[in-house]
Amino acid sequence: MKKRDTFFVGLMLFSMFFGAGNLIFPPFLGMGAGTSFWPAIIGFILTGVGLPLLVISAIALVKDGGNALGNRVHPWFGAVFTVLVYLSIGPFFGIPRNANVAFEMGFKPFLGNVHTSDSMLLLGFTAVFFLLVFLLSLNPSKVVDYMGRIITPTLLLSIVVLCVTGFFKLDKPLQAPNETYQSASLFKGFIDGYQTMDALAALAFGIVILTTIRQKGVTDPKQLTSYTVKAALVAGTALALVYAGIGFVGARMAGYGTFDNGTAILSSAAVILLGTGGKILLGFIFTLACFTTCVGLTIACGQYFSKMFPKLGYRTVVTLVTLVSFSIANLGLNQIIAISVPFLVMAYPLTIVLVTLPFFHRFFGGAKMVYAGAMLLTGIFSIYDGLKMFGLKWNMFESFASHLPFASVGLGWIVPAVVGGVAGFVLEKLGRQSVASSEKSELKKVS
Repeated sequence: MKKRDTFFVGLMLFSMFFGAGNLIFPPFLGMGAGTSFWPAIIGFILTGVGLPLLVISAIALVKDGGNALGNRVHPWFGAVFTVLVYLSIGPFFGIPRNANVAFEMGFKPFLGNVHTSDSMLLLGFTAVFFLLVFLLSLNPSKVVDYMGRIITPTLLLSIVVLCVTGFFKLDKPLQAPNETYQSASLFKGFIDGYQTMDALAALAFGIVILTTIRQKGVTDPKQLTSYTVKAALVAGTALALVYAGIGFVGARMAGYGTFDNGTAILSSAAVILLGTGGKILLGFIFTLACFTTCVGLTIACGQYFSKMFPKLGYRTVVTLVTLVSFSIANLGLNQIIAISVPFLVMAYPLTIVLVTLPFFHRFFGGAKMVYAGAMLLTGIFSIYDGLKMFGLKWNMFESFASHLPFASVGLGWIVPAVVGGVAGFVLEKLGRQSVASSEKSELKKVS
């Protein structure tokens, strides 16, 4: 495969990753972090870029996506966890969220005083939006040409125009960080990076990238891994630069007023920098970014579920994913986000641990007890953190969990994960010794 092909596959992967959350959260982080912007954005990039790259690399090593990773814990865990990931990044949360943001930023601002309810406007917009997503998703082999060679360069050029103009024209000094970022801004940025959903999406996109590279004639396992990692690095570099750029715009915009969210920051910045043209440019950026992500997620779900249920077929699965996404999108953005954030708090630590362990696989001999122990204790603490966001709190457990290292910055699951892995390693060793001892006893009896 040529370097040029690898580059375009990387751009395709970037466009799949770069959706609603990737645009909304960096500028809001920048505004809140102020003079602590750089440590905060580095933390954001660690989870928003580093973690997806880690996931893609882990998938390239095991060659069969989230299922193969999950099976190292237990086959049932592999099946259930992977299905939940695909449903969350696909028709339940990820795709509807992107469609809503495309409506809010790319369509609604240009309606003026149209006397039609938002729900009816959303219904009309999503009907057209998902029809286009459906049509493009039917031909995944053409996606590299459409997204890697045409759509992504256009998207990146539009973002560069906005960021470069902001760098030179926004001259207000950086403000002091707000209360959230006054201490441990690196860790706060790290947690903020969860909200992109890219680490979960990488479990699905990894298979799409592997399939695309195979279609280009690469069959050697080592070359397949190498090209996959190189394409992921192209996508990761582009993501990191974009996050830093739009995050810095957000940091500068703090001197121009108070804003409720990242969309408000970028909207005001676009108008300040480019007038009406800026408003149009931003709408274009949001719509294109959200559309490409929805296409990527629909393809990923189509490939995964059609493999799991061969009788359905790829086209049928894509149709079902599109229809469910269309229905949930019309519930509205606030309802989708309210449910998705606690779920991400539960799922991300499990994902981090699951994709980190393969890199140490040979050091503990691939013992399943290590995977099971680490995931069990991680799950207990991460699921509890998510349930707390729904108002479910257990005082006795909370008293213990709050005293764990890193608990104050939302990373209380780290020590339990390590303890679970070590405990699993010890139990595996003891189990093997017990089996070996029993075999020796049987041999003595026979002799």
